[in-house]
This record gives sequence, C-alpha cells and structure tokens, in this order.
Amino acid sequence: MGLDMYLSKKTYVQNWSHMAPKERHSVTVKRGGVDVPHIKPKRVSYIVELIHSWRKANQIHRWFVENVQGGVDNCEEYFVSRDNLKELLQECRRAIENKESASDILPTASGCFFGSTDYDEYYFQDIEETAEMLEKLFEEEPENQCDFYYQSSW
Repeated sequence: MGLDMYLSKKTYVQNWSHMAPKERHSVTVKRGGVDVPHIKPKRVSYIVELIHSWRKANQIHRWFVENVQGGVDNCEEYFVSRDNLKELLQECRRAIENKESASDILPTASGCFFGSTDYDEYYFQDIEETAEMLEKLFEEEPENQCDFYYQSSW
C-alpha cells in the first residue's frame, strides 16, 4: 500500500463520416501478431496513455490536490490543463533552484501511506524527475491534440 499517482494522456480518435481520409485514424490492437477479436477498432473513441507514475511523491500529489482538485483528495480522476502542467513545471524548477525555500514552494503532505515528509534527496529526486518528464512532454506533445488527467490511489 502507498500513495500511487498517475498522469495520463487521452487522445480522441473516433472517425466520423464527414472527416476527410487524411483526418481519419487507424486503430489496430494485436496480441501475438493476431487481431484481438473482442476489441472492435471502429468503436475505439479514445487512446489512453500512461505518461508518468509516481510512488509516494506526496509534494507533487499535494500540488495536484491544491491546484487541480480544488482541495479535494478523493482518488478520482481529474482533468489537468496544459497550463496546469506548465505551472507545475515552473514550481518544480523554482524548488530545484531554491532548495532552501522548497518547503514553501512544494510542501510535503502527510497521510496514511504517503511516505516521508523530509526535504531530503528523495524529495528533490521526485521534483527533478517531474520537471524532466514535463519538459519532454511539452517538446513531444502538440497543443490541442489531447487531454491530460491525474489520478491517485492509496
């Protein structure tokens, strides 16, 4: 048990009759090189990808709860705007550059199975990994092509 956290990307791929051929998506799901019979590609409307997962990065979780979830910590899935993610990246960079003020920038959160609340190497490692992931995400993902979601469980 513990605080597990997930950032996912959801891309709409439903095809419609009014779409030009170059706008249409092709979805194929195979197992062992063979089509999976119970998944009907024509009925697939979204592709969901796991972008990143964290384990007991309670300072990141607290940021999502306060800035995305309206202060409600209930393990449900929440839409995260690109601007939200840019703000998180800025806060991660600020905490990395101002380690003595990190507790004010990205404070930890205590909770059952949330892990350490120390401002130690693991705290900063989670922040650095989050910043690197977000920088790469913004380089790779075109704007307005997908939606992002955050969910936690413990």
